[in-house]
Amino acid sequence: MKLIVQIPCHNEEETLPQTVADIPQEIRGVDRIEILVIDDGCTDRTTEVARALGVAHIVRNRSQMGLASAFRVGLDACLQRGADIVVNTDGDNQYAGRDIPKLIRPILEGRADIVVGNRQTDTIEHFSWGKKWLQTIGSFAIRKVSGIDVPDAVSGFRAISRDAALQMNIVSPFSYTIEMLIQAGKKRMAVTSVPVATNPKTRESRLFKSIPRFLEKSLTTLVRMYTMYRPLRVFVLIGLVFSLVGIVPILRFLVFYALGDGGGHIQSLIIGGVLLVIGLVTFLVGLVADLIGHNRQLIEMTLEKVRRLELAVTHDMAEMPDEPLLAPDHLRHEQ
Repeated sequence: MKLIVQIPCHNEEETLPQTVADIPQEIRGVDRIEILVIDDGCTDRTTEVARALGVAHIVRNRSQMGLASAFRVGLDACLQRGADIVVNTDGDNQYAGRDIPKLIRPILEGRADIVVGNRQTDTIEHFSWGKKWLQTIGSFAIRKVSGIDVPDAVSGFRAISRDAALQMNIVSPFSYTIEMLIQAGKKRMAVTSVPVATNPKTRESRLFKSIPRFLEKSLTTLVRMYTMYRPLRVFVLIGLVFSLVGIVPILRFLVFYALGDGGGHIQSLIIGGVLLVIGLVTFLVGLVADLIGHNRQLIEMTLEKVRRLELAVTHDMAEMPDEPLLAPDHLRHEQ
């Protein structure tokens, strides 16, 4: 059993040593523990520090591509190196590395495909009340959308089994946490949560720069991902709203028409008819989107099989401790 702990980093030369030091060197049920650092366009000495710390694998992006992309690149690199379990943690040492054994235990016991670390945000002193409130509301919304009951849905401290990682296709440009849970719910994966500790604050959050900006990006990601995986439901709901609104002016016209005054209210009939047409078109768009969604599922199944074949071919190279394997061009990272 091989565990790889991946650490996405952007200018983390000061906090990376403690993050690496907190990762356990031995865990019951795990034969090998390795660390992979993703240098997401760092302009400081993050890569040099990682090498000095003896990190087994380093992946470098030519420019900063964002947390979601860094996570995706790291996940692919971990799979290439034969990881049976991948643990993702932050380079700012927010999460307590000593809780990794607790985090991976449900996977080792065969009870889960993905395990999310519950930071118990209500107890974190340096979290403002606004951030705590947003975390609570956001987690509730994600649970409703994904159908997965985890109390801290946006926590980046999570463990992923190899099979689950092979099925993941992260496309969000902002954060992978929301999309991963929606995908996991759609694909009927077993997801659970365990309480984990956090370390004292080392720097300001780079995702949570302001409440309006965080809300905008989070809601956009949530709506986009839900629409991607539940297109028919979304478009039927939108079409239903247009249709119901369109019925109101039509009924108004019919009432006046019955009273002999329909000629003066023809505009109600026109407006209602237009809204009903928009509703019908929206229904049809939903059907097309649903068909595209089913086609996407077939593509994802094919992609998973291709990944498994590629990893089988490169199995011998997966044990190489030096520079990472060359990833697909679309990931745009250099070795």
